[in-house]
Amino acid sequence: MKKFHIGILLAFAIALALVACGGSGGAATEAAAQPFRVAIVSPSASNDLAFSQSMFDAVKAIQAEEGEANFEVAITDNTFVVEDAAAAIRDYASQGYDLVIAHGSQYGGSLQEIAPDFPETAFAWGTAGDTFGLDNVYAYEAASDEGGYVMGVMAGALTQSNTIGVVGPIEVGDAKLYVDGFVLGVAAQNPDASVNVNYIGSFSDVALASEAAQAQQAAGADMMTGTAQMVVGAIGVANENGILWFGTQANQTSLAPDIVVASQVYHWEVILREIISNVRAGKLGGESYKIGLANGGEVIEFNDGYALPADVLTLGNETIDGIKNGTITYTLP
Repeated sequence: MKKFHIGILLAFAIALALVACGGSGGAATEAAAQPFRVAIVSPSASNDLAFSQSMFDAVKAIQAEEGEANFEVAITDNTFVVEDAAAAIRDYASQGYDLVIAHGSQYGGSLQEIAPDFPETAFAWGTAGDTFGLDNVYAYEAASDEGGYVMGVMAGALTQSNTIGVVGPIEVGDAKLYVDGFVLGVAAQNPDASVNVNYIGSFSDVALASEAAQAQQAAGADMMTGTAQMVVGAIGVANENGILWFGTQANQTSLAPDIVVASQVYHWEVILREIISNVRAGKLGGESYKIGLANGGEVIEFNDGYALPADVLTLGNETIDGIKNGTITYTLP
C-alpha cells in the first residue's frame, strides 16, 4: 500500500513539473513573440534625401532583415522645433518603446532631461559623441569628413574654372566635418582651386540655400556641394546651370541625375545593429559609436548616369582605399 501511495505522489510531482515547464515555455514564447519597437524623432521629412532619410532608411533596412512582425518602427518627422521633438520623445518612451532615436544634435538638451525619467528605455541620439554619463543613452556620429575629402579630391580634379562652391547649413556636427573634409580634399588635389564656403545659418531653409547657390554660380563655381535637408534648393540651382554636384548623407542622384557625380551615403544600420543587440541583452546605453568608410557606415555611391572620366573614378576609389587603410591622412581645422 505504501508503494502505491508513493507511486501516486511521484506521478503527481512529475505532472506538476511538466505543467510548470509548459507554463514557463509558454511565457518565454509569448515574450519572444513581442516585436522590438523602435521610434525615430527627426527634424525634417523622412524622405528628405539627406539627414532624416539616412536614419529612416537604416532602420527600415534592419526591419527588412528581421521582418515586420518582429521589428516595429514608428517615426515622427519634421520636428524641427525642439519642444515638439521633446514631446514626441517623451511620448514614445511613455508607450514603452525599446529604443527611441532622437535623430538631431539639437535634441541633446531635451534628451538629457527626459532619459532619467525612463530608466528602462534605451535612447540614442546624434550626431554627437556625448552620452551625458547616462546608462540608458547611446550617442552616434559620422566621420563625414572622410567622404567629404573624397568628394573634394574629385571636385579638384574635375573643375575647369578652379572655383568651387559649398552651401552649408550651420557650422556644427557632421555638416562642419563634411565641409572641412571637402575643402581639404580640394586643396590636396588642386592647390590652385578656390573653395567658397557659405553657411546659411539654417538646416531647413530651401529658399536661402537656393540664393546661396545662385551666388556661388555668379562667382564662377562649376562644382558645388552642400549638406543638410535644405540642399534641395542648391541642387536645383546647380541643375539649372549645369554645375556638377557632390552629395552627402543620402544618395541625391534622383534630384538631378545629369549633374550629381557621387554621394556619400550614411548607413547607420552598421552601428544600430550593435545598439539593438545590446538593448536586447539588457545594456541600455553608455556608449558612443561612429560610422566611417572603414566600417561601411559611409559608402561612396557613384552616379552611373554621369559619365565620370575613368581617371577621376580611379582617383576617387584610390582615395577611398587610402582613407580606409590609413595611407591618406589629414588634419581637420
